[in-house]
Amino acid sequence: MRRRRVLRLLVPLFALAACAPPQDTAGSAPSPVRRFAAADREAAPDLAGTALDGGRIRLSDYRGKVVVLNVWAAWCGPCRAEAPELSEAQRHLAAKGVQVLGVDTDADRSQGRAFAGDHRLAYPSLHDPGSRQLVHRLPAKYQTSTLPYTLFIDRDGKVAAQGLVRLSEADVRTITRPLLAEKTHRTR
Repeated sequence: MRRRRVLRLLVPLFALAACAPPQDTAGSAPSPVRRFAAADREAAPDLAGTALDGGRIRLSDYRGKVVVLNVWAAWCGPCRAEAPELSEAQRHLAAKGVQVLGVDTDADRSQGRAFAGDHRLAYPSLHDPGSRQLVHRLPAKYQTSTLPYTLFIDRDGKVAAQGLVRLSEADVRTITRPLLAEKTHRTR
């Protein structure tokens, strides 16, 4: 009986630890937000597939906007805490040219749908079980094993920053502000 109580306390802690940022080889946590100079940015993969609501999503359809690509799973506590903040960011920044786009990594689409409904997500989410598209297509310097994580993609479709922790609406505003001020290099 006592063992069960201890296990009930430890299981959520292990789940939260799985969401924490990885440690580097020196034992210190990485910076929570990595920014990349324009010359060092690489193209984001053109993720495409079915949204949680059944529609089609293609990342390149948002070219010309600053995209906040948030990778999450329904079981991840920090992802749950972050979702309302990202919805607020979408509501307040959409008119300025920012698009929040989720990537649900849950194996079962119904878990992602429940998460989106529970949190009233104000943005679409691509269903990518186990991050298969991201794992195979994301440049190595942007890959991580932590959740949640967020890629900030500039108007040209290149990864400009990466958030490795739960972000607030204020964080999203701070990171997107200089990206919105950048001139696009894309020809129209």
